[in-house]
Amino acid sequence: MSVADDLHPVLHAGRVALVTGAASGIGRAAALEFAKQGLKVAIADVAAEPLHALGVVLAKLVGEANVLVVPTDVAQIEEVVRLRDRVYEAWGEVAVLMNNAGIGNLGTSWDGIENWRKVFDVNLFGIVNVQQTFVPSMIHQENPALVINTGSKQGITNPPGNAAYNASKAAVKSLTEGLAHELRVKANCNVTAHLFIPGWTFTGLTGAGKATEKPAGAWSAEDTVLYMLDKVRAGEFYILVPDNETKRELDQLRIMWGAADIAEGRPALSRWHPNYKALYEEYIREGLAQLE
Repeated sequence: MSVADDLHPVLHAGRVALVTGAASGIGRAAALEFAKQGLKVAIADVAAEPLHALGVVLAKLVGEANVLVVPTDVAQIEEVVRLRDRVYEAWGEVAVLMNNAGIGNLGTSWDGIENWRKVFDVNLFGIVNVQQTFVPSMIHQENPALVINTGSKQGITNPPGNAAYNASKAAVKSLTEGLAHELRVKANCNVTAHLFIPGWTFTGLTGAGKATEKPAGAWSAEDTVLYMLDKVRAGEFYILVPDNETKRELDQLRIMWGAADIAEGRPALSRWHPNYKALYEEYIREGLAQLE
């Protein structure tokens, strides 16, 4: 760790990190990184078997007394309340709340209603359940704390293909922005919020469950988590993560183009509209050239 890491008021040994969706992918990588930094780690996921296996690995890093394994379905508020009670009974605080549980079931705009419900129950209401259960307690803690909600670029640029997932992550963006403002204006509040927006990451949700090797364009879950933590230490709210295929500058241009659809009255998702394809490509070329 660097000196800056060691002096961070939240991310240091002895504090408590809670990670949902911890059994695989980014959640698993985050739990391991927190343990390597000496934090006590509580992990939650609906997949009990790999969650317990991770608990064994974490215990080797920080000791059994500093690991809490609580299988939890974040879509069920009573299970989230039970999770909170377990963590606070064990350690009396949560310094890092990483709201990471998510699923990617397919739902188009007029089909797959059951998948829509499942996706929103986990991706949105799972985060709402955890926030509303934990944040009131975190606000009253003496020491600083932070909330990290895992969003998605698909919730910002809204690419065609999975309207249910995109809409759920768009809602997470809005929810987290609201949380950040509410915490900021609350008197004597030591809790901050951060929107974590991963790039192409090799995880179970994005294809690691099927592929055996990480694609060249993707980052590993570990790389993505380390980048995220650096930006959290810097106090950034929007943590827009690049990957080996998409530079941050390209993400920025794509986001600006999407926002201009509204401002300029273009068709919805004009980036994928045949009448705007050439104009979009020219915009990207010119934008990247100006940034070089």
